Amino acid sequence: MARGGNPPAGARGGTGLALWLGLAGIVIVLDQLTKTAILATFAFGDVRPVTDWFNLVRVHNTGAAFSFLAGASGWQRWFFIALGLVVSGFIVWMIRSHPTQKLFCFAVTMIMGGALGNVVDRMLHGYVVDFLQFRFALLEPIFHGGYFPSFNLADSAITLGAVCLILDEILRVRRGR
Repeated sequence: MARGGNPPAGARGGTGLALWLGLAGIVIVLDQLTKTAILATFAFGDVRPVTDWFNLVRVHNTGAAFSFLAGASGWQRWFFIALGLVVSGFIVWMIRSHPTQKLFCFAVTMIMGGALGNVVDRMLHGYVVDFLQFRFALLEPIFHGGYFPSFNLADSAITLGAVCLILDEILRVRRGR
């Protein structure tokens, strides 16, 4: 079935929209619980080493991925909130349009859950709370000290969704041969 059309009659027996929305809700809740714990136990800028290559930190990101637009004058907060809500509406439409494509629906659900987790932060705080920090020596030429930019569970869900979306497309193309 092509992505552009509706499934044929009788093929709508895929996983229900409520399940996908529930899964997105779980991502949002877990994301917010972890961020609440960080806000309650860490001061801004705190770093707590866990291993030689992993720290728990508290940083605030007013921008997007890799702090894109973090230095803007504040308009980016509302832009990213609106973008997250519009994209989520589009994702709900895509899930409804392709209910039998489980990997695809899982992928976009993870993206939606992560995006909305970060939207909640922007609405409540004006920034996104990031707290996972990894350091790898091989990253030193790219990132100062080898520290990959800090991120959170919402960002992890978005990344998982993107990887699954790529995998879904590779599998779809292979099936089409």
